[in-house]
Amino acid sequence: MLKLTKKADYGLMALKYLAERPETLALSAKEIADAYGIPAQLLAKVLQRLTKTGILRSHAGMNGGYALAREASHISAFEVIHSIDGPFFITSCTKGAHGCDLTPSCTIKEPLARVNETIAGVLKSISIGDLADDPAKAPALAVNHGLVTLTLS
Repeated sequence: MLKLTKKADYGLMALKYLAERPETLALSAKEIADAYGIPAQLLAKVLQRLTKTGILRSHAGMNGGYALAREASHISAFEVIHSIDGPFFITSCTKGAHGCDLTPSCTIKEPLARVNETIAGVLKSISIGDLADDPAKAPALAVNHGLVTLTLS
């Protein structure tokens, strides 16, 4: 089963929350965490990471907090996940140039690499703006018998 890490999930949730409130100059990690019932300390670390990678900007002071560094439509889900978790791979055999010990006899490396690329492509096509506008309209991904299907609502 492919699954987002909690950190990536929280990061996407926080960015969606910020995108839904463009009139607000900055929101604290606590405000966002309270809205979703998630741990504020963990969310603060995720938001700091997103600030470090340029997706968010932080404001210090009494009315400080976090805000999107760019328009929500210009921030992809892939970019957020990559910023939090690093490179995206569905299997370890697609990592790096060396491969594993089974590379000479492996028959699934290339098909899995294509699946990985397809999933990354779907995540790149979904913006935070898409999630904030109408999550039901965001592309859906289905994997059936090794075939990856992208569904646009």
